[in-house]
Amino acid sequence: MAVRYLLDTNTASYIIKGNKPGVRERLVKVPMSEVAISAVTEAALRFGVARRPDAARLKIAVEEFLLRVESLPWDSASARQYADLRATLERVGTPMGNLDMTIAAQALAAGAALVTNDRVFRQVKQLRVEDWSR
Repeated sequence: MAVRYLLDTNTASYIIKGNKPGVRERLVKVPMSEVAISAVTEAALRFGVARRPDAARLKIAVEEFLLRVESLPWDSASARQYADLRATLERVGTPMGNLDMTIAAQALAAGAALVTNDRVFRQVKQLRVEDWSR
């Protein structure tokens, strides 16, 4: 089954920490085969663990999460989407952070809705955005 939802870093963090119960409730309604994260999100989660080496529970929670969710590798289709997206955003004067653009491009390339509560993604008109934290 194809990936329908790409979880942004903030959404993955809510799931791992359990501090937004509605996000987990929404996630359990979706087959895990339809859910993924970007390799960029995986890197951010691993960085969060690396900068807190004393946080053993966090490390376990992140590793358990990563065992259950697919991490999409960066590929040529994502690179093409990134190039087009960055050119468009620069042309219209609405810059976006490179990592956010990378995640948005990967969602576009996968044809997936990006699950996030970060409003910056709403400026990408062709991107389907869902906020499970409300």
